[in-house]
Amino acid sequence: MIAELQKEGCGVLIEIDVKATLQKKLDVEFRNYRVLGACNPPFAHQALLVEDKIGTMLPCNVIIQEQAAGLVEVAAIDPLASMAAVNNPQLAEIGAQVRARLQRVIENV
Repeated sequence: MIAELQKEGCGVLIEIDVKATLQKKLDVEFRNYRVLGACNPPFAHQALLVEDKIGTMLPCNVIIQEQAAGLVEVAAIDPLASMAAVNNPQLAEIGAQVRARLQRVIENV
């Protein structure tokens, strides 16, 4: 997964093991579930230049979760949809490009 993100120019800024966190904090069992905070620095920079509040939506979250034994789902936030909430039309092109990259990542996993 991380290798596919790297192919698209993204790094992983954070990785959260939700299963381990819930076990430690709440002493509950949960399925394998990870959240990756992916970031493409050039796109993040462009977005920050046109909208200084966009940092509230960075990085782009990607989840990897076990649905059943041997069945894993990968999903990512739709950056175009989330950026639309900011109401800055200059973000649309950036969001579309990031969305395309995340779609390729998911398709190639």
